[in-house]
Parts: sequence; C-alpha cells; structure tokens
Amino acid sequence: MFSKNKIKFKIILCLMIFFAISSLAIFAFSAETATIDEQLEQLENILDSSSNYSDFQKNQMLLPNLKDLLISGIPFESTKEIIENSVEKSLDAYNIKKVFDVILETQQEGLPTEPLINKLNEGLAKDVNNNEIISVISTKAENLKKANEILNEALQEGLEINGEEEMVEILSDSLENDVPQESLFWLLKTGTTEGKSMEEISEISEELSYLSLLAYDSGLSLEEISLLFKKAIDNSINTEDMCENIQNSLETEVSTAKIEGGGEKPSTSTGSTITPTTTSSGETPIISGETPTQEAGEAPTETGSAPEPSTSPTEESSSPPEN
Repeated sequence: MFSKNKIKFKIILCLMIFFAISSLAIFAFSAETATIDEQLEQLENILDSSSNYSDFQKNQMLLPNLKDLLISGIPFESTKEIIENSVEKSLDAYNIKKVFDVILETQQEGLPTEPLINKLNEGLAKDVNNNEIISVISTKAENLKKANEILNEALQEGLEINGEEEMVEILSDSLENDVPQESLFWLLKTGTTEGKSMEEISEISEELSYLSLLAYDSGLSLEEISLLFKKAIDNSINTEDMCENIQNSLETEVSTAKIEGGGEKPSTSTGSTITPTTTSSGETPIISGETPTQEAGEAPTETGSAPEPSTSPTEESSSPPEN
C-alpha cells in the first residue's frame, strides 16, 4: 500500500511540474508577443508621421515585414533605425520592402545582417540613389553567402575556426574588392593550418584586397586578376609568400604589357585614386581625379584659351599685289 501511494505521489508531482513548465512557456510566449506588438506600434507611429506611404503600403507591405524581422531576431533598435532613416529620406515603400526581404533572407540563413543594415544607413545618409542602394545591399548579401560557402568548405575539411560569423564578414569584404574566391579559401585553409589568428588572417585578407584593386587599376580585367592570383598562390608555400608573389606577378604582368604594347597598359584610372569603398565583382570601382585627354585635332573646350591665328586678316591684306 505504501509503495502504491508513493507511486501516485510521484505521478502527481510530475504532472504538477509539467503544467508549471507549460504555463511558464505560454506566459513567456505571450509576453514576447506583447512586446513585439508594442514595438510594431512604435514603428507604425513612425510610418504614420510621413505622408509618403499609403494605408496599403503601411498595413499590408511594411508592417508585416517589420514583424517578420523582429520575430526572426533582428534587434528592435536596428529595425527602428531603418524605418526612421527611410522615412527621413523618403525611401520608396517598395524599395523598403526589397531591403527588408534581403535582410530577412540573410537572417534566416544564419548570416550576419549588421553589414547590410550599415550599408543601408550609409547609403541613406549620403542620399545615394534608391536603386543603387538596393543593388549594393543585394550584392553584399551575395558576398556574405559566398563567404559562408568558403567557411563551410574549410570546416568540412576538418579545420577548426573560431569566430565564424566574424570570419564571414572578413571574407565578404575581400570578395567585395574582387579578390578571387579560390584565393580566399587558400588563405583561410593555409592560415588556419599555420595557426594564424583571426586578426592575422584579416590583415592578409585586407592586403589581398589592396593588391586586387592595384591590379584592376593597372588595367587588368577580373579574369586576368583571378589568373594572376592563382599562379602566384600555386607558387606559394605559406601565407608569407603569397602577397609577395602576387605583387611580383603583378609587376611582371605590367612590365610585359609595356614592352608588348610599346607603352603602359591601358589603365582604368591613370593618375587617380581608388576610394576605399569599391564596388562588387563586375562593377567599376569608384575613381576620383581622372583628367580626360583631348584627342588630336579637336578644338579646345576651355574658354579664354583659344590659340591665336597664325596670320591675321589685316596682315594678309596689307601685302602689295605682285606685278
């Protein structure tokens, strides 16, 4: 009899614990839902402060997307900042939704979204064209995916890499500067095998970005840059050799072009400076300081600098006729 009562007591105790845990879970879920609803109300008030968005755009396009962002784990402050900047700069509702879709997809794939949000806010602050903002953010998202592929490939080979999310951002920045994907995988694999720290790998990655931009500015195409990097890395035993070999290969390439072409290889920005922020693969880097050359035979376009005529009309008329 005693053992039966003991068993009943244990069953009742387990049931009580189960109901207590269930109640706490339901309460926590309800509290979270209430919090999200309160946050959405604040975001809705920000949208209402602008007359640029119709009821349809606010209620059926933007607010549902905002809720998805919050539920997916995007911080409220980041989401609020996006809406505030978008309203201030009168960003079109359809473009806002495109941005949200890219950020949400990136978040759902487990990739860092902060670089995308930073790019968006930077573009809005600089009054960049809406379509260009969408293009830059979409390209950044693609580079994050490619960087994650590089990381996963390294992990599949048994490499132990600390700070995976930070490493994805480092690789993504180099991809943005047109460093070949294969070169970054080699760097990650070789650097990790050598026991390089994340800071050291980041420094080498930045140097590769610099060399890629230097090669592009020297007139090499993206295909030529990729081949140059591959040849240099194939001849590298370690990461210390890599950057030096790329630099030597670049110098050889430029020198050969000068000899074969009878002059310097056409450059995309002779005598110019490439800005630190460059566009993604396939796009021309932002270049400043170019001076357009004037073709022979064209009239000068600057005012006040017209050449003097070789013989004035009065001088011609003053010559006496020959007898």
